[in-house]
Amino acid sequence: MSFNSVNTNRQAVFALQSLNQTNSELGFVQKRVSTGFRVADARDDGGAFAVAQAVRSDVAGVTAVGEQLGGTRGILSTTFASLSTVSDTMKQVRAVLTRLADAGIKGTSRGQYEEQYSLLTNQIATFIDDAFYNGRTLLSTSVAAGGGNITSIRNESGGTFTIQAVDGEALKLDPAAFVLTTDEIDDLTDLAETNYTAAAGPDDPEWADLTDAQQQTFIDAEIFNVKVQRATDAIQPGGSFDEVDGLVSTALNQFGAQMQFVENQITYNSKKIDAMNDGLGALVDADLAKESSKLQALQTRQQLGVQTLGIANQGPQVLLSLFR
Repeated sequence: MSFNSVNTNRQAVFALQSLNQTNSELGFVQKRVSTGFRVADARDDGGAFAVAQAVRSDVAGVTAVGEQLGGTRGILSTTFASLSTVSDTMKQVRAVLTRLADAGIKGTSRGQYEEQYSLLTNQIATFIDDAFYNGRTLLSTSVAAGGGNITSIRNESGGTFTIQAVDGEALKLDPAAFVLTTDEIDDLTDLAETNYTAAAGPDDPEWADLTDAQQQTFIDAEIFNVKVQRATDAIQPGGSFDEVDGLVSTALNQFGAQMQFVENQITYNSKKIDAMNDGLGALVDADLAKESSKLQALQTRQQLGVQTLGIANQGPQVLLSLFR
C-alpha cells in the first residue's frame, strides 16, 4: 500500500540521492577533462599519485643531468677544436722543419723559414692557452689557472665520470729553437777557432790575425751546422717534434673518445626521459575520449535527475486535492 505523507517524501529523497551521486561523478569527470589527468592529486589515487611524484622527481633529476652534461660537452668541444687546429698547424711546422733540415737552404730563405717556424709555434701556444669554456680548460693541470681534471655527473642517482686534463705545456714547441743564446754563440766561436786552427796550413794566418768579418764567416758556418742539426734531430723518430706531435695525437684521441661518451650519455638520458614520461602518462593521464563519453552520459543523467526530483517534489501537492 502506498504511503502518502506531507512530512516524508520518499521519492524526493531517492531522487535527491541519485542526483547527488550523479553530480559527484560528474565533478570527477570534469576534473579529469580539465586537468587531463586521471590522477591529478592524492585524493584521486594515493598510491598512483605517490609513484607518479617519484617518477616526476627522477625526470627532473635526469633533465638537470642533461643540462650539466651540456656544459661538459661545451668544454670538450672547445678542447677538441683547439687540438684539431694545433694538429693541423703541426703539419705546417713539420714542413718548415724539413726545409730547415736541408743544408742547401741558406741565407735569406733560411731566415724566412726560421721566422715562419717561430710564428707557427707561437700560434700553437695561443691555441692551447685559449682553450677555455666558462672559465675551465682541459689543456692545463693547474687548478689555480682553471685547469685540472673535471668530474661530471652522468645520471640522476649521482653517478659521475672524470675527464683527465693534460699538460698543455707539453704540447708546445720551443719558438726560440733556432735562436742561439750568447753562451751558445761564445761556445761556437771557440769551436770555430778550434776547427780553423786544426785545419789551417803553415801558410794560413793565425785565428787572431783574421779580420772580424773573416772570423764571422767561420762562426756563421758553425751556427749554420748547429741549426741544421737541430732541425734534423727534431723531425727524427723520438725527436722533439715527433714527441710533441705524438702527445697531440694522443690527446685528440683521448678527448675524442670522451666527447663521444658524453654525446652517447646525453642521447641515452633524453631517451630515458621519454620512456619515463611515457610510463608516467600511462599511470596518471586520463583517456579523454573515454571521459568525453562519460561526461555526456552524466550530463544527461543530471538533467533527468533534476526533472525526476521536480516530479517527486510535486507529490505532496497532489494530496491537497483530497481536501477540496
